[in-house]
Amino acid sequence: MLERSSIGMLAIAAALLTSVTAVQAFDDVKYPDMSGQWLLVRPPVGGQPTFDPAKAWGKAQQAPLTPEYQAIHEASMADQANGGQGLWRSGEACMPPGMPGMMNGYGDLEVVVLPEITYMMIEHNIQNHRRVYTDGRDWPADVEPSYRGYSIGKWVDSAETGRFDTLEIETRYLKGPRSLDPTGLPTHADNRTVVKERIYLDKAEPGLLRDELTLIDNAFTRPWTVFKTYRHDPSKYPVWRDENCPGVTAMIKIGKELYYKGADNELLPTRKDQPPPDLKLFSPQQRQTQR
Repeated sequence: MLERSSIGMLAIAAALLTSVTAVQAFDDVKYPDMSGQWLLVRPPVGGQPTFDPAKAWGKAQQAPLTPEYQAIHEASMADQANGGQGLWRSGEACMPPGMPGMMNGYGDLEVVVLPEITYMMIEHNIQNHRRVYTDGRDWPADVEPSYRGYSIGKWVDSAETGRFDTLEIETRYLKGPRSLDPTGLPTHADNRTVVKERIYLDKAEPGLLRDELTLIDNAFTRPWTVFKTYRHDPSKYPVWRDENCPGVTAMIKIGKELYYKGADNELLPTRKDQPPPDLKLFSPQQRQTQR
């Protein structure tokens, strides 16, 4: 019995030693240090974060939309000008923007690099995350589409230094509807979007994380490439936000109409000339309360 226990303990110790050695090699030798909190760097262009951070939102994005999807975008902005939400489901229903809009930098970003998967954890409305598989796998035959899609990546040693410096990613299998910015800049309804990225630390200023992102989508006349930059928070203990949009939103959807809950819990309109809720949508007890 003692011999068996000793053999077992030696096996566990050897396994632990092997794991520690592998982790040390992984941390210190091959991969860039992308740990910590990253926040989007934006020029002073006004408005909320956008798909192309160098330009203001809406029409100022100069998105290469097809005429059909240009009309869809204009209808979304017209609805917002009248008080509606347009195609921005992140505001209307606390939905995640999905890829590639989730990389717009609305909240903080954390990157966790592991040998076989790189995780990207993003705070916006609710906790969003991405898994980028870097284990050499091919595209699976059957994938359930999601807002974040399915991402396969490859680490590249572009400078030939013996260390990886760039993560190349391709994302497919997305579902919709998805918008690229809060004006409802649309992606195509066929959801055949492909997103390609090159993510790396700036060689001159390692406190900057670069994301060269190219969107290939049938709502656009050509591939659209934008450059996003995130700055590392130097704080020893950065503040991580914990957003819970469903728990705090004042938006209430009744039937097909979206209303706003005021400070006194009174139901308020969100757009001009909005009709009151149809009482048929309430139970008898709720109808009595409304009177």
